[in-house]
Amino acid sequence: MKKKGVSLTMKTAFIFAGQGAQTVGMGKSLYDNSAAAKQIFDEADSILGWSVSDVCFNGPAEKLTESAYCQPAIYTVSMACYAAFMERYGEKVQPCAAAGLSLGEYAAFACAGFFTFADGLRLVAKRGELMDQACRAAEGGMASVLGMAPEVIAEVCAECGIDVANYNSPGQIVISGPKALVTDAAAKLKEKGARRVVPLNVAGAFHSRMMKTAGDALAPVLEGTPVNGMTIPVAQNFTGKLESDAAAIKSNLQSQVAGSVRWDSCVNTLIGECGVEAFIEMGPGTVLSGLVRKIDSTKAVCNIGSLEDLEQYNCQ
Repeated sequence: MKKKGVSLTMKTAFIFAGQGAQTVGMGKSLYDNSAAAKQIFDEADSILGWSVSDVCFNGPAEKLTESAYCQPAIYTVSMACYAAFMERYGEKVQPCAAAGLSLGEYAAFACAGFFTFADGLRLVAKRGELMDQACRAAEGGMASVLGMAPEVIAEVCAECGIDVANYNSPGQIVISGPKALVTDAAAKLKEKGARRVVPLNVAGAFHSRMMKTAGDALAPVLEGTPVNGMTIPVAQNFTGKLESDAAAIKSNLQSQVAGSVRWDSCVNTLIGECGVEAFIEMGPGTVLSGLVRKIDSTKAVCNIGSLEDLEQYNCQ
């Protein structure tokens, strides 16, 4: 059965997966069947000094979950999906804007031409390494809160000494911080009427103050990364807004490591300011597709994460 695809007349945004979407075997079908995707993997292997393709294709899952490996792996797979899609459909479908969830923001900026795939990969590899170190320094946790007002969640987080990590969609917000404090906050949120509070199986307290050392250490690496003018606008997680100034973009990328991801705002900005009518998710999983549908169910959405997705895509 064909996917819905995207009408050629629709303004389309490309969106890129974040950490947590990884699965062993991701990208293998594209590597085997797309010259453009294979080139991305081969370039990544030569840059990193270890085989990201081997980790993606063969795991083990425990290794692929570590930020130091996971982040370069997802970035590479996402860019391979993008390359394979453009190889096949680029003459018909061009993005008018982009965004990515957390780590995915780097792929969005590579898609927009702000930095090259190689420079983006070096940034992501350093980011993953620094965040991995922060995870190992102290035990952090995260939980997804469903069915509660953002203001109430923010208030409880402040009381408990933790942070709001992700504003994902209406009714879905993620909290983050020291594991014991996240557990305390979860109990309080349930008392105050949260529909559900679901602990997440993650390596640490991403997008919380526990990642500040990682964000600070990433700043000089971002500063030294060469950049270009962008071909399309990108909505940034830290502000939920479009930004064109290179220094501000880098500052937002640095702040994003320990700051809240405003994904709902990013999607609404792309719709409201860029006129986006359709979203194509690039990379493993379908998390972003689901979130977009919750934010605005009227928009066309599909995902490209494998050869099967590529072949089922119906370019109308």
